[in-house]
Amino acid sequence: MCGSLLTYGDFHRPFAGYAARPLCTNHTSHGARVTRPTAISLGSSSAVKVADWVGAFIPTVETAIVVSDLATSALLFAQFSIVHRSALLVLASGYLFTGLIVIPHMVTFPGAFAPTGILGAGPQSTAWLYHLWKVSLPLAVIAYVLLKDSDRGASVAQRSPVTAIGWSVATVIAIVCGLTWAVTAEGRLLPAIVGGATVTRHLVGGLDISLIAGALALLWFRRRSVLDLWLMVMCFILLLEIAMAIMLVDTRFSLGFYASRFYALIATIVVLLVLLSETTILYAYLARSVMKQRQDREGRQIAMDVMAASIAHEINQPLGAMVTNANAALRWMANATPDLDEARSAIARIVKDGQRANEIIASIRSMFKKDFHGRTQLSVNDLVREVVTMIEVDLRTQRITISLELRQGLPQLIADRGQLQQVFLNLCANAIDAMRFVERPRLLRIQSDVITESSSYILVSIEDSGTGIDGKHRDRILEPFFTTKSSGTGIGLTICQSIIESHGGSLKVSANHPHGTIFHVALPTRDS
Repeated sequence: MCGSLLTYGDFHRPFAGYAARPLCTNHTSHGARVTRPTAISLGSSSAVKVADWVGAFIPTVETAIVVSDLATSALLFAQFSIVHRSALLVLASGYLFTGLIVIPHMVTFPGAFAPTGILGAGPQSTAWLYHLWKVSLPLAVIAYVLLKDSDRGASVAQRSPVTAIGWSVATVIAIVCGLTWAVTAEGRLLPAIVGGATVTRHLVGGLDISLIAGALALLWFRRRSVLDLWLMVMCFILLLEIAMAIMLVDTRFSLGFYASRFYALIATIVVLLVLLSETTILYAYLARSVMKQRQDREGRQIAMDVMAASIAHEINQPLGAMVTNANAALRWMANATPDLDEARSAIARIVKDGQRANEIIASIRSMFKKDFHGRTQLSVNDLVREVVTMIEVDLRTQRITISLELRQGLPQLIADRGQLQQVFLNLCANAIDAMRFVERPRLLRIQSDVITESSSYILVSIEDSGTGIDGKHRDRILEPFFTTKSSGTGIGLTICQSIIESHGGSLKVSANHPHGTIFHVALPTRDS
């Protein structure tokens, strides 16, 4: 037989107005002669030749559709295994059905693998499989939309997701096999589309369009996610495919036929690409989340190290003073005539140093807890004088001259006395250490003033004439565990900075001229 085939998708009948020359004549196993056309025509009035028909076109395109649909189904099943929403399970099953039903359509397509198809297909088989192919996904999308807002996953969550997926896959495979058997072995019982009335073909096409349009409308009014948006795109492309198959396709392997298959392939790939993109984004978010958690753990570990080093560093000063005073008291008591007054004074200093150690521990704990309890109104000048009294022995031992230039009438501070005292003690101790081995005059100058730009901040400057800080290290001197001293821990200045910043102030370092270093402590006043 030589002639053309009129199609809606795959619905075909002989068309007398088609003009074509035979390309080849084959013989089936029953001796029937099959002639394949060489031209692609848009109708009896058109002689547009687009390309010679290649028999591998349908297997190639539909194999790509099968792979894409199955991959999309796998990704949707994977999402269901995480969120346990039955709407996703239904949508994944719909894509699985679509991918599987394309296989019997492909093998029963006349001329793809055999002149009349395989699996014992009849004249109606390919057309009805195409119809089932096109209605399955819109039905799955409609079920997905209806379930996704009301679904709470209660019934699904009671069993393993793997079990639900396994039952869904088995059910879909059974349905595909049953429908394939029905349209191939019992195709004669189905209404005639091929070679039947044109009204029947249009009714079937109208049903497909109605289902796709309904799915598109539901998605439009109940869209919630990026997946919903791209399912709308997929439905719109399917709508174009079916409309083109009804209105523009006169013959198989015409321009409209190829265009409709192209739309089918695009509709299949759209959602797959979106799911792959979303999966990549989710993995990126997961990677960033894991990195952030790791950084948080490392940050907590560093904080614990800092706290431990802080306690060791800060408690060392009062403990050293207690040991010194205890040795002094023993010496006063070991004299032939014990000097009880001096021994009593040394023991009193031990008690005072013990109290100071207790205050240091309490202040460090409150600093790490960001606790504002214990802050009182105080005078920064009085605090500086207390600190100078504490370091008076070290100043005399190291032959260091002290110069206090404290401005009178400074505003009061609201601060933790123990913490600020420890800051000034650390800064003064660093200044004394910096001048320990210099041969020039050793001068420690402490100044207090109001910052000229804003009267709501007090500036305390601690200057020394020591060795100074190398310029390349000045920017790092406040970093944790960085030190320029062989016996330093690198934590003292970091603690000072943390305390000052917790009070709303700042700590800065600059070079003193001609020698030494200046530490600038800016603190907000009570009125700021």
